[in-house]
Amino acid sequence: MKTPRIDFAVGGQAIIEGVLMRSPNFNIISVRSPSGDIVEDQTKYQALVRRHRYLNVPIVRGVINMFEMMLIGTQALAFSSREALREVSQVSKKAETSDTLKTKDIKPHKATLAENLSLGFSLIFALVMSIFLFKFLPLWITDFISQNFAALKENYLLFNLVDGVLKTSFFLLYIAILSFIPDVKRLFRYHGAEHQSIMTYEKGLDLTVENARGQSRFHPRCGTSFILIVFLISILVFTLLPRNPDFLTNFAIRLAFLPLVAGLSYEFLKLSAKSSDNWFFRIAIMPGLWMQRITTQPPDDSMLEVALNSLKLALAAEQNHINTQKDVVI
Repeated sequence: MKTPRIDFAVGGQAIIEGVLMRSPNFNIISVRSPSGDIVEDQTKYQALVRRHRYLNVPIVRGVINMFEMMLIGTQALAFSSREALREVSQVSKKAETSDTLKTKDIKPHKATLAENLSLGFSLIFALVMSIFLFKFLPLWITDFISQNFAALKENYLLFNLVDGVLKTSFFLLYIAILSFIPDVKRLFRYHGAEHQSIMTYEKGLDLTVENARGQSRFHPRCGTSFILIVFLISILVFTLLPRNPDFLTNFAIRLAFLPLVAGLSYEFLKLSAKSSDNWFFRIAIMPGLWMQRITTQPPDDSMLEVALNSLKLALAAEQNHINTQKDVVI
């Protein structure tokens, strides 16, 4: 039996002991608390490009989406970390006795000033570290090597290829090291649960653990694929830019063009999702799918249940939103 579905794209993100699901009008978080409950948070949110149609243009919408996902993802991680650290006694005080796993009522969380400041600091720190590890350091090493190899110094395409290989290698090494940390490994398993639940929805199947269990944990629209596409497109874009002999100026120019690279990468990923049967796009997204062998791990049934819970709540919220809109029109 197939589950009736509303025809729109759903995106997600793994968080601490849970999954964030994004639908056109809602952000839904489901987190497994220490007591075994599924704690939920629902926020009505419409993307900027949907609220302001003039922003929904190629490249610009990709840049906006990237920053929105960073903000929403960080907020979701903050919520999940609070729930994961909550004492079992605190969580279970109001829980009803049941033989099955319990679900608490959805109560939207309003962040305090301290939480907002902490969130802002976390975003800035993550952004600075990312720029240093995956932009500054690879470019500095490439520039240093080029001082001793004429071929690298004279051939700008080769220079950017080496820079791109170093960026990709640093990213792969970074992810590989993280995968050995037990908590991160669990995060990657929830990442797998998120993908499998979305795959179940996209195939129009009934949203059950049994159906989700048989789905692939590799999804072409994953953020992992996006990051690798950014690295590849940056090689092409930076090669077209005039080379500046001064390292810091060269670095500043690349930073200034980073939004363009991100926007182009978003459009490419969007197009590849629509043209998944095309041989060119299948080859182009293959590295990202390979990378997901690290960033997604097989989930257990309890993880699938959490991911499906977020997805079901998102679908229910959207259906209610549609019904409300119809009532208003009538």
